[in-house]
Amino acid sequence: MSTTTVHLVRHGEVHNPDRILYGRMPGYRLSDRGVQMAGRVADHLADSDIALVRSSPLLRAQQTAAPIAAAHGLEVTSDPRIIESGNHFEGHRMGHGEAKLSDPRNWRWFRNPLRPSWGEPYREQVARVIAAVHDARAAAEGHEAVLVLHQLPIWVTRRSAEGKPLFHDPRRRQCGLCSVTSLRFVGPHLADVGYAEPAAELYAGAVDATGGRLT
Repeated sequence: MSTTTVHLVRHGEVHNPDRILYGRMPGYRLSDRGVQMAGRVADHLADSDIALVRSSPLLRAQQTAAPIAAAHGLEVTSDPRIIESGNHFEGHRMGHGEAKLSDPRNWRWFRNPLRPSWGEPYREQVARVIAAVHDARAAAEGHEAVLVLHQLPIWVTRRSAEGKPLFHDPRRRQCGLCSVTSLRFVGPHLADVGYAEPAAELYAGAVDATGGRLT
């Protein structure tokens, strides 16, 4: 049976001076540092046997995918199944205003962290990403494929692949900006999971999706 690898690449740092939880909101582009990160991950994958590059439809993912595809003479195609997770607090600053955790009006959104109650269920995220992964695997059989997407969908998909509970501490996600989570298949069966952070040298001072600094 042939071996196929599907790389799940997280997008680079986003220009977000107001530190909004932007989620699926359009127009959030990569920062200058994010563009550098995209270049690093493109270099990391330059010698890989990439046969296709697919991306979340959101701008930050499309911009991260572009140099990866260009290095292999490929076009980026969009796959809506790998879009960011839905979140009730999208458009707000976490810890402020309508997203303030101490406001009793918000407590109902935190009643079930196992699901989670504040956004798209983990299981639904896994189902749509896994479907996209297997479609990419079939299309690139015997080669490698790249899907560029977002931290939470990548992380819960990895946990599912490794047989771990989907509920987790967000502070302990191993899914840095422009990281590469690699799913290696033998035939249709997952053989192992790899992880790399080709842009790690750029993490100092970088801002993550919720506005927190990585280092």
